[in-house]
Amino acid sequence: MNQHKEEILRVCNESSKGTLMETLGIEYIDVGEDYVVARMPVNSRVHQPDGVLHGGATVALAESVGSIASYIFIDANKYFVRGIEISANHVRSIKEGDVFAKATVIHKGRTTQLWDIRVTDAGDNLISRCKLTTLALEKK
Repeated sequence: MNQHKEEILRVCNESSKGTLMETLGIEYIDVGEDYVVARMPVNSRVHQPDGVLHGGATVALAESVGSIASYIFIDANKYFVRGIEISANHVRSIKEGDVFAKATVIHKGRTTQLWDIRVTDAGDNLISRCKLTTLALEKK
């Protein structure tokens, strides 16, 4: 994995061009055997009207990192990935800085994958805890 890590991250980040991930400033920054980490800046683009991180932006970050993790860990030549369910508990607000989402696999089945996603700030304080279920569908 280490020898391919930079290439995997490059491909993931290039796939974000022209998408919601680029709009939100999401960048994939680390990948391991069973996890992926992304960073998103917290600024006015992702704020609610009262100036804190919008829960919807947090969920978009979580679904993005979990979905790209599923994509990395399946045979992408044969399958594409769709998120089919996500839940989020927002436990702390943040006004500025960066948030980091780490998707760790809970279950890696043939067609469904279950991801635990911790969204934290730069001090490793928990901002949100999300759970994502993805589905691998065969390309036709």
